[in-house]
Amino acid sequence: MKRLQDVKAKEARDLYYPTMCKVVGARQITDLEKWYELQMPAGQDLGHEPGQFVEVSAFGIGEAPISISSSPSKKGSFELCIRQVGTLTNVLKRYEQGDMIGIRGPFGKGYPIEKLLGKDILIIAGGIGLVPLRSLINYVLDNRKDFGRLIILYGAKSPAELLFKEEIAIWETRDDVELHITVDQPDESWTGNTGVITTLIPGLDLNLNTTIAAITGPPIMYKFVIMSLKSKQLNDDQIYVSLERRMKCGVGKCGHCQINGVYCCQDGPVFNYTDIKPLEEAL
Repeated sequence: MKRLQDVKAKEARDLYYPTMCKVVGARQITDLEKWYELQMPAGQDLGHEPGQFVEVSAFGIGEAPISISSSPSKKGSFELCIRQVGTLTNVLKRYEQGDMIGIRGPFGKGYPIEKLLGKDILIIAGGIGLVPLRSLINYVLDNRKDFGRLIILYGAKSPAELLFKEEIAIWETRDDVELHITVDQPDESWTGNTGVITTLIPGLDLNLNTTIAAITGPPIMYKFVIMSLKSKQLNDDQIYVSLERRMKCGVGKCGHCQINGVYCCQDGPVFNYTDIKPLEEAL
């Protein structure tokens, strides 16, 4: 009995108590977004899957759910990219190499990798939606022979807001990556596509038998992207969306992310479209 109680106590600590992780790398990548590389106390792997998130905390300030941006195939550390939009994130922007950040998790359900094996992967990322999808992209790249085509559609408000520019430059040079980028508000240096991300979809030549689409971005984007994919004859069960913007506590206690009995932090944040299509509030 005591051993069972000890196990349950440990599980509770793992669920509610932050683990202090060391910042081993930090870099401002846009005016608002900062990239962090973190290391667990003993250098162990975080043990996440693409699409999951962690709760990030600064003592005396608070905590917030943040998407994991690195692939599980990256060993010994993990990566986050945090947008400075509030009290906590504006404190975290001061953290540099050597500082300690509280981490709970990983939490939620990510992409079902076993269902994606052998498939063509269509990534559709709007703005900061590239952060969690970068985990899936790099997982596919690190296990390239296990997947078909990798098609990346990425849209940002302006060229200055594009994330991970150095990695994008590498993706552009790879023969096994099909990359399409658009911005809403071009500047004088921009020579690429201009317009919302749905303008990239009509020209795609997709294999309807093998394509799986993964979508993350601002809520207003989902409806129009899904409509565009449906016009390409993709089925509902070939579409995955992330509803992470609704989350708060991460453990299904606060009810902030509840949609008609579905908890995004527990049942998601990654959902197959067939599962959330009946929930009018979901999108």
